[in-house]
Amino acid sequence: MLSIFSKTTPPTSETALEGRATAIPTAQDHFVYGGALKAPVTEGHEVALFGMGCFWGVERIFWSLDDVVNTSVGYAAGITPNPTYEEVCSGQTGHNEVVRVVYDPAKISFEALLKTFWEGHDPTQGMRQGNDRGTQYRSGIYTTTSAQMQAAQDSQTAYEKSLKSAGHGTITTEILPAPEFFYAEDYHQQYLAKNPQGYCGIGGTGVSCPIGLGSKTGA
Repeated sequence: MLSIFSKTTPPTSETALEGRATAIPTAQDHFVYGGALKAPVTEGHEVALFGMGCFWGVERIFWSLDDVVNTSVGYAAGITPNPTYEEVCSGQTGHNEVVRVVYDPAKISFEALLKTFWEGHDPTQGMRQGNDRGTQYRSGIYTTTSAQMQAAQDSQTAYEKSLKSAGHGTITTEILPAPEFFYAEDYHQQYLAKNPQGYCGIGGTGVSCPIGLGSKTGA
């Protein structure tokens, strides 16, 4: 997943690639769940986007949770419309590799998803995650409700205290209202289910996140 063309400085609207007016092709069906990858969100379910590094491993983390009902990988929080993977890796679109998570909040809380997010990667590394370097590997939470936003901000404050107590640095995670999500190409969707021995550079700090401890998760 690491590209020699990856850059760690986001482009500006003047320097970003032009992109295209139409969406790039992607998968029709979800390889793990079955059903449509772009299935409509059921009433009562909620959506959030998470960036934690290479989206192959991140998606596997979230599809493994009980009561997450759909996942997909794509690009968000950049400038270029409808980018390709190669364009994102060039560092000239500003996008992050993210996973779109659809979940049932009556069965799994957003706090439980946040705990999975924080403990699943190192959120102090800026424009990188391990050996993967570039703007597309930054840590990010992209929310779709005001309650999600407040929970995300509160969780960052709590987890940063735990991280600093364990000798880690300041959290660099961006927390934003969810921008437009662009689905990644077919072969990226549920990549590690299709390729079980494929690359996964995701790894946490080993520091427990003090939120969502009473929430139901798939662990």
